[in-house]
Amino acid sequence: MEPVSIDNLSILYQSADFIVVNKHWDVRIDSKMWYEKLTLQSQLKYRFPELADPDTYYGFRFCHQLDFSTSGALCVALNKTAAGNAYKSFKERLVTKAYLALVRGHVQTERMTIRYAIGKNTTEGLTHMMCIEGTKGCENPKPCQSELMVLEHGLYSGDPVTKVLLQPLTGRTHQLRVHCSAIGHPVVGDFTYSFKKDSVPYRMMLHAYYLRIPTCTELIEVSAPDPFVPTSDSNWAPQHATHPLDELIQELKEKSIQALEEEESQEQLLGDPNPEIPPEAKSLETKEQRAKCEQWLAEWALE
Repeated sequence: MEPVSIDNLSILYQSADFIVVNKHWDVRIDSKMWYEKLTLQSQLKYRFPELADPDTYYGFRFCHQLDFSTSGALCVALNKTAAGNAYKSFKERLVTKAYLALVRGHVQTERMTIRYAIGKNTTEGLTHMMCIEGTKGCENPKPCQSELMVLEHGLYSGDPVTKVLLQPLTGRTHQLRVHCSAIGHPVVGDFTYSFKKDSVPYRMMLHAYYLRIPTCTELIEVSAPDPFVPTSDSNWAPQHATHPLDELIQELKEKSIQALEEEESQEQLLGDPNPEIPPEAKSLETKEQRAKCEQWLAEWALE
């Protein structure tokens, strides 16, 4: 990706209800600090001023979060109804997220499930960090689960690293970074969870690659371009491939489809506990607002 600026926001998907952006690394989604003027929110306002929602604090409704240091696919809802539809998909665990990462060392197990509970670190000087259960100062640890799949072994600037696909099955703060560190394979360039030792790489090598959100009105499915390839970063030299990325993503997609089918079957058997509110009872956008939104979106080609 090019160096971040106010006018180089990369769009992966757009419709009348949603935008999915390819967030740049080292950019906050939003900020209350007056000096942090370059945020994803400010990029969106610059690119889509007519779509900013005055009813929200930041102008846009972010459906989920990405860390400051993490790049990749992030979904933004363009109205209250769309945000509610996305929230329902997240709540019912129908959303599939998969991240690419370069981690330190050669991971020997091709697939593993990481189940360390994660809590807030209360140790003085480390309160900005999370920690695993059993760590000194770890407060209120909650169950966590991540899946790790090895893609390639190789070298980064001459040091052994592994390219992996990570799937968070829960949504704790810094979950993937903490889990990778806990198994002895911290993410390359993770300054925080290397305790300020891993400072040479130009970025933290964690990227939200695949996002699938099946809402009741549309299917959002995107892949953000893989930044961890030699043509994009000459410091990365793959040596041995273990699993093809496309095959693993297809596997995750099939699991997602199966989960959705099971959810629909369950609703048919038990009846929908949250029946649809009649259209006339909903507070929706006017036809004029909707048409304006669609016209604005139509003027922007996908990047």
